[in-house]
Amino acid sequence: MRSEPSTTNLCQLIEQLPVSRRKMLLRGSAALGLLATHRLNVLRAQDKASADHPKLKITDVEVHNIQVPYQDWAAYEMNHFYGPSRRTIYVFHTNTGLIGLGEGEDPLPESEIQRVIGTSPFHWLGDSTFGLGFQAGIFDLMGQAAGMPIHRLIGPKQRSWVSIAAWTISTHPHRMANTVKQLASMGYTWMKYHLSPFESVTDQIAAMQEVAPRGFKLHFDHTMAGTDDHVPELIEKMSRFPISGCFEDPLPTPDIMAHNELREKSRLPILYHHAPLGAGHLTQFRAVDGFIMGSGTVGGHMHTAGLLQAMDIPFAMQCPGGMILRAMAIQMHAAFKAATQHFNTDTETWKADVVKENLEPVNGYIRVSEKPGLGLTLDREKLQELKNLKLPEQPDWIIKSRFANGTMMYNLASTKNSFFMVRPDSRGEIVLGYDMPIKSEWWDPDGSAAFRDMKKRLETEGLVLERPH
Repeated sequence: MRSEPSTTNLCQLIEQLPVSRRKMLLRGSAALGLLATHRLNVLRAQDKASADHPKLKITDVEVHNIQVPYQDWAAYEMNHFYGPSRRTIYVFHTNTGLIGLGEGEDPLPESEIQRVIGTSPFHWLGDSTFGLGFQAGIFDLMGQAAGMPIHRLIGPKQRSWVSIAAWTISTHPHRMANTVKQLASMGYTWMKYHLSPFESVTDQIAAMQEVAPRGFKLHFDHTMAGTDDHVPELIEKMSRFPISGCFEDPLPTPDIMAHNELREKSRLPILYHHAPLGAGHLTQFRAVDGFIMGSGTVGGHMHTAGLLQAMDIPFAMQCPGGMILRAMAIQMHAAFKAATQHFNTDTETWKADVVKENLEPVNGYIRVSEKPGLGLTLDREKLQELKNLKLPEQPDWIIKSRFANGTMMYNLASTKNSFFMVRPDSRGEIVLGYDMPIKSEWWDPDGSAAFRDMKKRLETEGLVLERPH
């Protein structure tokens, strides 16, 4: 029985093939080519890692649950939607002294973390058990061991600068205008947000248009409809503003043909985030102009990236997190040829982080690091500070809305159900529109009898509508 060729011999075998044969092997199709190139890069990385770090093993994973304060200009709206932010930081250790960094929204079960102890980081290359945040720490170790940035473990480098967008949530028009000014001053040229029926979207756009520098664009997330809007008419109206840039999930997700028809009518790109039938079906119908991929796993993203590359359809990643996940997203965008759209991680909404590096954009782009792994340095002092931080919870509050005809609407809001803020239809009480003549106030508990009485009424009735006095 013939033995398997060694890693080194296999690499040499591939490289010695005639150019035409090598291209066929490494490309074949865009998807298979990306995976084959990834495999070749990994084999080379394993060789170097074996030489520099023999018998490399993960020996420990520290788990730190932290809270991070929001930026002052974003704290009011972020706290009302989500309450205090919570993150989990993973610090990986090896028997050779390497330290890898990962992060996630919720901590993994201890039993899952224990699976990597005593194993080589390279053992988990094709595994989809762990999410991207935890995988970031494993890839960080691999890159450091191999002496190369993570993008070289995934595929040939496609770009040195990647496009990034900032993110916020829907709130009063004047506050959104202030957010645009803040983000533009920080180097962002795109801002994404979820529309909310509690504010008129055209009022919001007009306010932001007034303060936005030329070239600044808005990415509108319709959260898969749920309103009474005639969507083609709505997006045509929104498209008239120069600041408008693109529309995400404007229709219920299963209706692929409706997306295809809307794409034909829209002057601006239509993007798909939630793809219930998989990106393959949607690409065949050419239903959208681009895709947004969630956090997922590295392996899953590689398969989809290969498919989208073959179809010449752009995409971007969306993986909320701090600088660790931002660094991981940058590395992946550098390696995926079709990853030409702006990605977002929400990092800009937070005031602090656990690493010393600050990855900020220049005119909407961030340079790809060529340092080994993620290229980040853990700040132990800041990690401990954020671990000890206890931020106050946002109590339940009331959305007080006035329609143009004087009608008042009251809704009880809670950080335990932030989805209600963008999809009030989710409670089964009322269906609204994104461009209704409405203005809202956020009424926090103020100790008054009026607040207590209205809160009690809302807890009983669910929603209150009152005719003009």
